[in-house]
Amino acid sequence: MSGKIIVALFASVSCLCFASEAAAIDASSSTEPTVIYARQPAPPAPVRMASAERSNMGGGFIEFLFGDAPQGGRYQQPVYQQQPDYGYGGRRALLPPMDPQQSMRREEEEAVDPAQHRLDPKYEKQVVEYHGKESPGTIVIDTPNKFLFLVQGDGKALRYGVGVGRPGFTWSGVKTISAKKEWPAWTPPPEMLARRPDLPRHMEGGPQNPLGARAMYLGSSLYRIHGSNEPWTIGTNVSSGCIRMRNEDVIDLYGRVGVGAKVVVI
Repeated sequence: MSGKIIVALFASVSCLCFASEAAAIDASSSTEPTVIYARQPAPPAPVRMASAERSNMGGGFIEFLFGDAPQGGRYQQPVYQQQPDYGYGGRRALLPPMDPQQSMRREEEEAVDPAQHRLDPKYEKQVVEYHGKESPGTIVIDTPNKFLFLVQGDGKALRYGVGVGRPGFTWSGVKTISAKKEWPAWTPPPEMLARRPDLPRHMEGGPQNPLGARAMYLGSSLYRIHGSNEPWTIGTNVSSGCIRMRNEDVIDLYGRVGVGAKVVVI
């Protein structure tokens, strides 16, 4: 019995010595015990801040990405309001196909210089104030500004846009209307044929005639106030000295003045 007790005590002492030695080894390799924690959720990502005071980037998400260091309030993702459908199911209504003839007409119009179809509104016929010294019935042609005035009296005049002579072909003076013709024929003078030998020697009156629908001849000179089949040239320096008007305007003026009317060109 005593032998068994001695063996048991010896075994207990051995276990205690081994445990003490193991504890010393652990203490020498690590000063703190290893602790295993339960899995924790990942920490939230840091939130960038956008300053409400900076507006040079337009604010919002762009400034949030490229702005300077945070200075104030937390960035808020913008909320976009859904737009109404307006009954189209999210799709645009398609235009019907263009008629082939309509497409051809559009191509022809685009091939022509668009400037040939525009007239500055200031060259439209209109009633304006007139404070000059000329008497009613007198025609006054303002060459630099491309206007023709028909004096009406009472401080008023009818004003029309005109085309005038090219540089080197402008002139000034006082003339009278010596003749009037409807749809006049055109015979280029020798001086013009010398410059332009390609011109026809004679052209009967009509829509293609460069003198247009009406002509009023100025004294014994070669100059005329006449219509034009090129209305887009009104308001420009274009002629060899004649005063050209739109056909509708020259018809209107033709009916208002007679032979012998005074014409002042300035």
